[in-house]
Amino acid sequence: MGVPLRRRSGRSVYRESRPAPGVDAVVESSWTGRAGRGRSLRVFPDGCVDLVWDGRGLAVVTTVGGVLRHELSSSEWTVGLRLRCGVGGAVLGLPMTELAAGATPLRELWGASARHAESGLAEASAPAEARQVLESLVAERLRRGGELDGLSVAAVRGLRSPGAGTARVAADLGVSERGLRRHVRHEVGVGPKELQRILRFNGFLKRIGDVARERSSLADVAAESGYADQSHLGRESRRLAGASPGALVRSWARRPGRNVPD
Repeated sequence: MGVPLRRRSGRSVYRESRPAPGVDAVVESSWTGRAGRGRSLRVFPDGCVDLVWDGRGLAVVTTVGGVLRHELSSSEWTVGLRLRCGVGGAVLGLPMTELAAGATPLRELWGASARHAESGLAEASAPAEARQVLESLVAERLRRGGELDGLSVAAVRGLRSPGAGTARVAADLGVSERGLRRHVRHEVGVGPKELQRILRFNGFLKRIGDVARERSSLADVAAESGYADQSHLGRESRRLAGASPGALVRSWARRPGRNVPD
């Protein structure tokens, strides 16, 4: 789903924690957010899938199709689980290419088990209790036979490396480029080349704070993230985020309450 550029922004707060043992093979992190006010949040693609409870319903949120607007309610808190990149298809039980970017009610995919989880989430009195409900839901899904695609997980790991080419990753994994594409599209929703662009851009997003604090330059961060040069970063930023790198840096550094682009 992507995360805010800043973890704390005026009345808005975003916190991550480690997932419980038993689901950590497929869950990257659990998180709690408080929007502070109802608003529309611009979310950047990250290749992951989130299960999100916003106090009204449980949804699957994916951003691989590009930057999207996600409506945040003014509820006291929101809770989610971020699935690891490369396991979405296996956990959800369908090719990720069939899932549109944005939020999809989980009950449309999992039926009764999702509705039962929503009942438990509605009764949860604290974020920690809601996270347990979500983790139990995923654990039950895995017990029912969600088989992970180890090749896709390994492919994501290889594609994260700056400068790694899809041909080299496929060769290292002992599959053809066509085979690599089939696996990655099923589990992520896009092909290896597009996923690599998304992962590289997220590497840049994690370094925005360094640029805003003048600890590093855009040119240096671009090179360290795997871009050919700063112009290359600029083109990709406009394509994937709809904004220039400089605009994202300024958004990060803006006064409290306005740090997350909206």
